[in-house]
Parts: sequence; structure tokens; C-alpha cells
Amino acid sequence: MGSKQEVHQGTLALMVLKTLETMGPLHGYGLARRIEQTSDGRLTIHYGTLYPALLRLEQEGHVAAEWGVSDNNRRAKYYRLTRAGRRRLEQEAREWEQTASLLARFLAPRES
Repeated sequence: MGSKQEVHQGTLALMVLKTLETMGPLHGYGLARRIEQTSDGRLTIHYGTLYPALLRLEQEGHVAAEWGVSDNNRRAKYYRLTRAGRRRLEQEAREWEQTASLLARFLAPRES
């Protein structure tokens, strides 16, 4: 499977927003595990990176948080996508698709 990769700068917020859109409200641990699972274990999510990103998304109004009880009966902060977060997700997804398309042109074999 190869070594695990770190999440590239600027992509974690997009992954968090997309995961919340797909899965609904999740706590931080659940978010980290789901992102790692979606990457087939190729990414490692460090909590020192995840929680500041969640705080930033919350301060920007892209996610809302409330306290709840986790599956193992512990208190946990659950995050959910807001309307503003949906708009940001749509915008960032478009930008990443355009970037990927542009890079694909450079990486594709050229015909002589």
C-alpha cells in the first residue's frame, strides 16, 4: 500500500466539508477516521491539524458545533455543515476540479 501521506495545505477544509455533507454531523475523531477511510488509509489526519481547521471553519460560519454524546458514551463536540459551508464546498470543489484538469494537461503524454 505504500507509506501514508500528510494532507496537503488547503485540502483539509475541503475534505472536512465534503465528509460532513456526505455523512452528516460527526465529532472530530469520527471525521478523522472517515477521511482516512475514504483515502483507503493513504492519508494520516493529525489532531493538531484537524481541530484548528474545525475551529477556523466554525469561526468562518462554514460548520456549526454542538456538544453531544458519542457511541462510547463520552461527551463529544459534533460538527455539521451550514448553508455557508455548502456554498464554500461547491466553490472549492469547482476550483479543485479546474486545477486538476489543468494539471492533467501537463501530466498527460504529449503526441509528437
